[in-house]
Amino acid sequence: MSVDLSALVVAHNEEKQLAACLESLKFADQIVVVLDKCTDGSKEIAENFNAKIIEGNWPIEGDRRNIGLDACDGSWIIELDADERVTPELAKEISKTLPNTTAGHFLLPFDNYVGSRLVRYGWGCSWGVSAAPRLHKKGNKRWGRQRVHPSIELLGKRQEMVGRIDHYVDRNISDMIKRLDSYTSAKAKDLRDHPDGVGYARNIRRFFSRFIKCYYGRKGYKEGKYGFLIALMAGLYPIISYLKANLEEE
Repeated sequence: MSVDLSALVVAHNEEKQLAACLESLKFADQIVVVLDKCTDGSKEIAENFNAKIIEGNWPIEGDRRNIGLDACDGSWIIELDADERVTPELAKEISKTLPNTTAGHFLLPFDNYVGSRLVRYGWGCSWGVSAAPRLHKKGNKRWGRQRVHPSIELLGKRQEMVGRIDHYVDRNISDMIKRLDSYTSAKAKDLRDHPDGVGYARNIRRFFSRFIKCYYGRKGYKEGKYGFLIALMAGLYPIISYLKANLEEE
């Protein structure tokens, strides 16, 4: 029997989040879970959802995501991270739209949460997204070979959906700071391998330009103190990555 829609989740030690994520994907014909260096109960959770499981160790984020794409049997693929959920409205829209579309991929909107607080404005500049191309025909998307925020190659006509993905991005401010540390360490390794030629002064300017873009251009000011935090993290990301790449040992 052919599979029409595959749902792909790439996870690293996500036993606290994975079950809720996979529950939201039960409308799909197939669930594929890529377990990257997992040492917790994530595999058992995936097995409970009859998922196709791929296990391994991939230092490059784009590599493990492409492994997952290749493992999907469906003619369409939807990608989620463990801290994301397909809303019932989006699930219905996908099921209704896919049989009658000529699109190569769909841009799906996000609702981002910090704890229980919905924070809709301000995301971007490598610090969260308000929408992303997460639904596509198989073969129409490939990830680049970067450790964090890998580039994307897309084929086919783009369309958009109205239904949203709920993204529980951080539990609190401490989680946000930990994520900044993790992202900048991974980006620093990418910069050591492939320097982008952007120096100290320009990265300082990036801090201000990214802060302004997120706080004003992307209307982070509407979120009050949360919008300030998002803009601050977006501004700090490139300069801290640069400093780690130049001042720390690998």
